[in-house]
Amino acid sequence: MKKSLASNLTPYLILIAGVLVLFGLGQFLRFRVDLTEERRFSLHPSTKALLENLDRPIYVDILLTGENLPGGMRRLQKSIEETVRTFNAYSAQKITVSYFDPLSVVDSLQEDFILSLADYGINPTNLFVNQTTGQQAQLIFPGILVSDEEFETGALVLKGETGMSADQKLNASIENLEFELSQAIQKLINPEKGAVAMIIGHGELSEDDGYGMVEALDGQFELFKVPLEQAKKPENLNSFSSIFILGPKTTYSERELFLLDQYVMNGGNLVVAAEGIDVDMAQAGGEGTLAIPLENELDRLLFRYGIRVNKDVIQDLNFSMIPVMGGNFGNEEQLVPLPWLFHFNAGRVQTHPITKALDQVNFRFASSLDTVKADGVTKTPLIFGSDNARILPAPARVAFADMQQAPKVEEFALQRLPLAYLLEGEFTSLFKNRFVPDEFAQVPLKESGKGKVVVFGDGSVFQSQLSLKGKQPLALGEDPFAQTTYANKQLLQNLVKYLSDPEGIISTRSKTLQIRPLDKVKVAEQKSFWQLINIGLPVGIILILGGLILLIRKNRFAKKA
Repeated sequence: MKKSLASNLTPYLILIAGVLVLFGLGQFLRFRVDLTEERRFSLHPSTKALLENLDRPIYVDILLTGENLPGGMRRLQKSIEETVRTFNAYSAQKITVSYFDPLSVVDSLQEDFILSLADYGINPTNLFVNQTTGQQAQLIFPGILVSDEEFETGALVLKGETGMSADQKLNASIENLEFELSQAIQKLINPEKGAVAMIIGHGELSEDDGYGMVEALDGQFELFKVPLEQAKKPENLNSFSSIFILGPKTTYSERELFLLDQYVMNGGNLVVAAEGIDVDMAQAGGEGTLAIPLENELDRLLFRYGIRVNKDVIQDLNFSMIPVMGGNFGNEEQLVPLPWLFHFNAGRVQTHPITKALDQVNFRFASSLDTVKADGVTKTPLIFGSDNARILPAPARVAFADMQQAPKVEEFALQRLPLAYLLEGEFTSLFKNRFVPDEFAQVPLKESGKGKVVVFGDGSVFQSQLSLKGKQPLALGEDPFAQTTYANKQLLQNLVKYLSDPEGIISTRSKTLQIRPLDKVKVAEQKSFWQLINIGLPVGIILILGGLILLIRKNRFAKKA
């Protein structure tokens, strides 16, 4: 009897012991298996490295809350929570997730709190949700707050390009969640700033004096204004992760070109935003003025690297408005918004970490770009114009009077003009097989090197506009008249991060999730069939199995009786 009892209990004891062993191993061995085709629940190595080095607990508040959210917003909400929990699985410290409704803040503090969210780029969005009484507006905050015991930061998670459908924007936002959360955590725990240089001394960014760049990079990179005459040798520039040349008006000397060239040959990152024409907008009234070719000698450097900024100007029918004096009303001057084809917005972007899911970028007096042969250099176009553009070779007429005439669409036949290029690979020095400046005759010439060069055909793409009253510089991308904000600031931030560490957190923006929409025709035709399969079949299987079990038990006990 005892032997029989022991033999009967042995399988159960083995099972319990196995469960205990697995539980014990689970406390020390942590692993996850992602069985999805797109690696939906896997993290980039840079994200894992960030989480493994986390030295303090992190708290994430999801601000996207509210009753009766549409299906798409609920999906985004769930995806944020899943991403945070995935982060927690890889993190050395606990990451806690919770929900917080900004509208639950007491009325006396609510306005200040909402304004503080705007500092993180989290602005409220109005949704129209279906209620029993009809459609009702609901205010949502599609963002997150990330904090530790001392500090807090935030991020907007609803992303997308202009022209995308609602599903595409939602998918782009979900693809971008890993980047936004990783970036917020990195900003919180690693406040060290990289160094970025902005070259001055040639009329660069004379309007806002670099305010837009300083404000955009604050908290992430430190911006230095550098006159090249202070650099005594090429090595003096190597401490900068990137060097920006933005809208130069005067000529670069041979000495300055040598310094920039050797900086790139030594692995540096050079960003040149420079149109090929010069326009004096103060003369655009009346009969107007001319956009004339601009010579600054940078063309020689860029041509050697594989690109050319042409001496022309682009007009695009995806234009923006500018205020023009329309006379006086009483004692006040009246500003009238008029279409200005030289200022336009570009919303078509390359699926690259710098530009993926980027909204429209504002360009002003942009010149066209052409690529030329440069062995070993890969040229990637980043941003494109619309399907209705044209190129005016310099000298070109620029006059406010032309606004009074509607543009002829048939004259705007150029499509997807590239407005920015990323050049990567093995560059050849401009000074190879040439004399170097006498000052650097004793400096070893590096004839080739692997740097990165980014070229925009617009010198004002990273220049902020001025407010209508007070003429103070605004945040980068903010339009003072249209009361909208373009993605120039986000473009700059992504660009600097990519150039400083292309394999870092910015590379998580390359993550792609495929949209698999249901076939609406099949849904309508086969709705009843699949409802029966999904609801009726499981119930039928249970009833059949239950009937078989009853029949077997009945036959067994009937024989014993």
